Amino acid sequence: AEPAGQTILPRPHAGARIYPDRIVYGRNLPPRPCLSCRRRPPTSRAESAEMLSLSRSIGRRCLSRFRQSAHHRSCSSTAVVDQEPPKILITGGLGQLGRGLASRLRARYGRSSVILTDILKPTAGVVKDGPYRFADILDFKLLQEMIVNERITWMFHFSALLSAVGEQNTALALRVNIEGLHNVMELAKQYDLRLFVPSTIGAFGPTSPRNPTPDLTVQKPSTIYGVSKVHAELMGEYYHRKFGLDFRCLRLPGNRAYKCYLREDTRLPMIYIDDCLRAMVEVMECDPRLLKQRVYNLQAISFTPAELAKEIRRHMSNFQITYEPDFRQQIADTWPQVLDDSRARADWGWKHLVDTPDLVELMLQYLSHHYEFNAG
Repeated sequence: AEPAGQTILPRPHAGARIYPDRIVYGRNLPPRPCLSCRRRPPTSRAESAEMLSLSRSIGRRCLSRFRQSAHHRSCSSTAVVDQEPPKILITGGLGQLGRGLASRLRARYGRSSVILTDILKPTAGVVKDGPYRFADILDFKLLQEMIVNERITWMFHFSALLSAVGEQNTALALRVNIEGLHNVMELAKQYDLRLFVPSTIGAFGPTSPRNPTPDLTVQKPSTIYGVSKVHAELMGEYYHRKFGLDFRCLRLPGNRAYKCYLREDTRLPMIYIDDCLRAMVEVMECDPRLLKQRVYNLQAISFTPAELAKEIRRHMSNFQITYEPDFRQQIADTWPQVLDDSRARADWGWKHLVDTPDLVELMLQYLSHHYEFNAG
């Protein structure tokens, strides 16, 4: 039974400030000093009033700092705070950027919040990853129905013919890249969408400064793809000024051909870095009685530039490369094409884990993660 005249209260959490002068833990005790400031609690009405005034002053300062901090966070943060997550439509979703972007957005906003669209037949993996719809960017009515029925709030517009195809079929490039853009912009204006349209370094040209290239400079591109991207940039700015469209655009690198300084048939031995590091650890940890020699060849894979390009195109159908051998070709011609590492495999069990297809996929994933580069 509780002793008469005794009050039992739950012990406050650690660090709590307790100012009343008669708080008892199991028995009547004299006033306890405040643990945080080691001051004696107030014992008179005057001291209590003084303490209350001090507490209010401290509270006002803390509240002011909190508000300043909250304002700073809200101004500096790039996170979007809405009542509900956005519903996102991606056009041209089976190209270089779409699938990687969809994966990132779904991880952030939910699988059903992102609808991928294109005119191509999707793989089983695409369908498994999340919603996919057929959509022709030139079909205004179809896009309109999808935006209304799915309650779309954000759109990423990736549908476009790139430089190589566009130069071969200028009329089609004009329809897809410009007429398709007009459809998207008009729908974004009509339904108050947030619209992202990627641009490219191809929007610049030979008269633009190259090192560095500023945001605002001469833009006279030499391809229909570049011309259409300049058009998109200017139209987006116009719609923003004229109609308040929430248009956003980044000029992305990478929409160009790549040069190789070796002949396409030059074969060289290669190894993925993780396999290489693992081999070093394994040979150092190996029982010395198993090592029959002190120096071992280490081989994993061998490929030519042409074979590598073919594998990359499995992930990036628009990847382009040209071969312009220079002095490095003569050096490469003196190196082995394939190393015989059978002794390492027999003596201490060396075995590589990453083949050429794995290497390409891993490196594209690495680029996507570290450099905001998406291959899809």
